[in-house]
Amino acid sequence: MSESSTTSDAANGDVVIDHERLAEFIAEIFRHTACSDAEAARIGRSLVGANLAGHDSHGVIRSALYVDLLANGVQLADQELEVLIDSGALLLADGQYGMGQTVGPAAVELGIGRCKELGVAVAGLRNAGHLGRIGEYAEMAAAEGLVSVHFVNVANSRLVAPFGAKARGMGTNPCAYGAPVAGRRPVIHDFATSVVAEGKAMVALHGGPAVPDNALVSGDGEITGDPRVLYTFQEGERPNSMDGPGALRAMGEHKGSGISVMCELLAGALTGTGTAGPRRVRFANGMLSVYVDPTQVDAAVGETDDGYNGIAADYLDWFYDADAIDPSEPVKLPGDVEHERRQYRMANGITLPAETWESICGGARAAGVPEAAIAAAAHG
Repeated sequence: MSESSTTSDAANGDVVIDHERLAEFIAEIFRHTACSDAEAARIGRSLVGANLAGHDSHGVIRSALYVDLLANGVQLADQELEVLIDSGALLLADGQYGMGQTVGPAAVELGIGRCKELGVAVAGLRNAGHLGRIGEYAEMAAAEGLVSVHFVNVANSRLVAPFGAKARGMGTNPCAYGAPVAGRRPVIHDFATSVVAEGKAMVALHGGPAVPDNALVSGDGEITGDPRVLYTFQEGERPNSMDGPGALRAMGEHKGSGISVMCELLAGALTGTGTAGPRRVRFANGMLSVYVDPTQVDAAVGETDDGYNGIAADYLDWFYDADAIDPSEPVKLPGDVEHERRQYRMANGITLPAETWESICGGARAAGVPEAAIAAAAHG
């Protein structure tokens, strides 16, 4: 697979770096913060995992932001979940503003364990740090044979204009769905409810691929692909997405806008994390996850012909047989593109635009990583 359509060639100072070396460098950054070695390693693996899947918006470009959030006490190192509700199939845990790469997997593991026990579980997570690529959590559940759905919002984050509006009223509010099928890769659907995630606008701002020309709306109501309308700029500071004159637009017009509203209600209001407004609360992610064990459903209803797995496999085979509009572009299931990108980038390295790499290095310097270590990361 070629990445010519998704990643620029190594040119103009772009950095191509092996994924394991990059994960170690990101971990080194966070070892220089208040994070433990174990948490630093988790952050490195998770952020690089997002890049490997092609979700650069939730990958290593986030590292400088995380350093800032830790330094300012917005997110806290090495927090443990506080379980607030445990009533069988219903769980609610407080992440206590811990790093998403710590409290997010911990909450998912709670839900997975309870689902295996009871056949179904609903697990809420409140007051988490930035949770990263939400598809990672659907993959965790799928690896255990469980179907899962995840709704996420960002309290105190107004980035997206509701359908028909030019003013901000929602977060980017991602959703992820995971469906394992025996003997196959799981089907994983992971998406922001905006035309693009804020991180993709950030990647474009830092020299990466452009966003679609309908991804944003300016403060004057003009539909645009210029990511600069999302940000304010102060000398010597990172671009600030929270107070820019424009906004991201909801995907799918009224349909995406409606899904985003449901994320605010289910992940924000129901978990108690808070929403994009009007109550202004501390920045945090909320997540509501639903888990179902298909083997327990099959056992209960007496399904034959392999039950869920057989029916699902038959459908996926039939789906792939659909005639493609362009024979050179076969029909793909959710998760296929991510798999292809992961295989390519594991073999060929991850290409980071020069501006993205400089942003990462800036975060490393802010954390106190020595210049020699920064130089070694880029050149091996």
